[in-house]
Amino acid sequence: MGKKTMQPRIIFHVDMDAFFASVEQRDHPEYRGKPLVIGGLAGRGVVSTCSYEARRYGVHSAMPMGEAQRRCPQAVFLPGDYARYREASAEVFQVFTAFAPVVEPLSIDEAFLDMTGMERLIESPRAYAVRLKEEIRQRVGLVASIGIAPNKFLAKVASDLEKPNGLVVVPPDAAGVRAFLWPLPVRRIWGGWREDGPASCGAPCAHGRRPRTHGFRAAAGAVRREDSGAAARALLWSR
Repeated sequence: MGKKTMQPRIIFHVDMDAFFASVEQRDHPEYRGKPLVIGGLAGRGVVSTCSYEARRYGVHSAMPMGEAQRRCPQAVFLPGDYARYREASAEVFQVFTAFAPVVEPLSIDEAFLDMTGMERLIESPRAYAVRLKEEIRQRVGLVASIGIAPNKFLAKVASDLEKPNGLVVVPPDAAGVRAFLWPLPVRRIWGGWREDGPASCGAPCAHGRRPRTHGFRAAAGAVRREDSGAAARALLWSR
């Protein structure tokens, strides 16, 4: 009897685009199309999130609010309504649970959806993701980006590539994964890289500092040279 071949997992990473800012723009038409920054407005406050209009001026999450005000003084600055954001999050997650048998929250505005085993119930992962995005838009009035891949790590990388309103599918075979990953800059890696090298290597790493735009292929080679090949393989294939 032949060896049973395991089917690749089907993991969606769904990430709401500029979630807090998008909720404000949904509920306040006067904010639409304008730079919008949400965060601490007093003392040493920082940016919690901002609209894509504000990002064009170099504003980003975790930036000191004073710097954001210098870069984009014409923006609308708000302290945020976190009770309303939680309500919107609950509505989004209701859609998730209607579409997926397994939902793993990652934060208030993102989750992993495990679609493995649903192959015969859906037309295709991409088409199902299009339906999911449309359901979120219709029911909650917000836009999501989705990455689809054979594991969580790759799905999360994919969801970030074509924001806002993105949809990226990573092929499940080894050659397709390499073709997807190798051209990407290291800054696209989440949870395992910082400017001075792989987090598992310590700081600084023996191979020295590498720019955040260094290619993933070279970075993976650096990890292997640090005798962390097993960890790198686990990162790519088992999460």
